[in-house]
Amino acid sequence: MTAPQTIQSAIDTILRATTLAPLPHTADTLKSGDPERPLTGIVTTFLATADVITRAAQHGANLIITHEPTYYSDHDTDDVAWLDGDPIYDAKRALVESLGMAIWRFHDYWHLMTPDGIQTGVARQLGWPLDDPSIDTREAIRAWSMTRGQDWNAELAGASSSVATIPATTLSQLAEDVRSGLGAAQIRYVGPAELPVRRVALTVGALPGKMTIATLQRDDVDVVLCGETREWETCEYLRDAAYFGRPKGMLVVGHATSEEGGMAYLAEWLRPQLPGVTITHLPSGDPFQTI
Repeated sequence: MTAPQTIQSAIDTILRATTLAPLPHTADTLKSGDPERPLTGIVTTFLATADVITRAAQHGANLIITHEPTYYSDHDTDDVAWLDGDPIYDAKRALVESLGMAIWRFHDYWHLMTPDGIQTGVARQLGWPLDDPSIDTREAIRAWSMTRGQDWNAELAGASSSVATIPATTLSQLAEDVRSGLGAAQIRYVGPAELPVRRVALTVGALPGKMTIATLQRDDVDVVLCGETREWETCEYLRDAAYFGRPKGMLVVGHATSEEGGMAYLAEWLRPQLPGVTITHLPSGDPFQTI
């Protein structure tokens, strides 16, 4: 008789399916739960909110694959001492434990797929065809490290984001189309409303400003679509670009909105890797309300 699939064996299968070499330093570790428990089902999500955790249990899952941290910090299991005694943190940990839920983060490996898993999923959500990737995984890792001052190479950094060719439109119309396509409550944009647009780069999530600007420096990019940004970096670069007669644009859709489609795609990608396992995507949703 075949041994039942465990949480750990499912994680091992997923990591093998990426075909990437093991990363020496990664956030993609098990954050909660017993890895040897039999797997009952998987939920993918951008972020394991308390609501998502509760709904995952209602779906019969005991493994949540989250893209971003569960406990309010990028190093959310190595650095939680500052939350000791906090009632929200304590309640969330208690909820996870009471439901027997395992939470595993899948961030670094998914972004380092060729093409990037998040960018692929968002492009599919919008119906945009992406160019073939121009750099491999090792170069993408280098592009990230260069933002910390190590051998900065703008050409390499700009090549790390996927680019889509879309039907000719304007920046303001593109903003409306993306708002509808991603189901966003609102979208902010920087740049002239009537800017002609054909080529859009996906700088989703929260890329450093240096990488977003490097992408905008490409001659074949009109606009970047980002999740969140420091407003004194790329925004001001674009405001000055328009002043000096070299206008380009940026759509700011929110971090969760910019990456949720990539985690919905992950559920689709996982099903042939784990046949017989029920895999469901539960969106965490945009935390912001607007007036």
